[in-house]
Amino acid sequence: MKNLLIITLSLISLFANAQKLDKGLLWKISGNGLSSPSYLYGTMHIVCDNTLEASTLKALDNTKQLYLEMDMDDPSIPLKMMSGMVMKDGKTMTSMSSPEDLKVVDEYLVKNTGMGVKMMDKFKPSMAGMMVMPKMVDCPIKSVEEALMKVTKEQNEQTYGLETLDEQMAVFDAISYEEQMKELIKSAKEGTEKGRAMFKKMLDLYNAKDLNALMDFMNDEENKFYGDNTDVLLDQRNANWISKIEEAAKKTPTFFGVGAAHLGGENGVIALLRKKGYKVEAVK
Repeated sequence: MKNLLIITLSLISLFANAQKLDKGLLWKISGNGLSSPSYLYGTMHIVCDNTLEASTLKALDNTKQLYLEMDMDDPSIPLKMMSGMVMKDGKTMTSMSSPEDLKVVDEYLVKNTGMGVKMMDKFKPSMAGMMVMPKMVDCPIKSVEEALMKVTKEQNEQTYGLETLDEQMAVFDAISYEEQMKELIKSAKEGTEKGRAMFKKMLDLYNAKDLNALMDFMNDEENKFYGDNTDVLLDQRNANWISKIEEAAKKTPTFFGVGAAHLGGENGVIALLRKKGYKVEAVK
């Protein structure tokens, strides 16, 4: 279940509009009345190596609490996750696709998850598609969030969330199920090889700390589904986070870890914090 949560985070956090930023994943937040700096870190929800660099560990040492997109240790997550995967209003994948397309999707899901449409018919199509994600990598799934949480626990500090699981899962109700189904059919027809190649390129860009290239890549025409839904996937969530980031940072030095694509763009976290009067600079 935790792997599925990580995959869910991955899908809704990797896409953004372009804004030129310095290379770097770690950013210092200061000024505007803050007594001590806080830090903002661009994470990747699915990686092969989640080893943290010395500068990141130092920032964790210099802060007193961790905020992720959500508190992944919340014991209520498994039950809420299952209920959040189901479409509302009795809709099914079968009712939204032709028999020919449904056959392609069924074969795709069976091959890559061991479960077919019959078992997942009521799932939101995007959620069904996420279950194929482990086939896109050549290694056991790790996440940067897990590494951040491990250090935080070792420091006897607390982890909190900028939003709840319910709020995250609501993203897949805001995007029409029909649109999600079209994207799942497209992925099934393309097969996993294309997905594997795209994921590898995305991971290489992340490891190079090149947020500009990463955003350009994810804004490509081939990712039209995500580009068309940036307002739901990113912008609205970023705006909702700012007051929570401000409140936490004013109370105590805080380390914020969110999907890397949330950092950039005119509606990204960095730009929104700068508009509020904070100095946000890459840590070299």
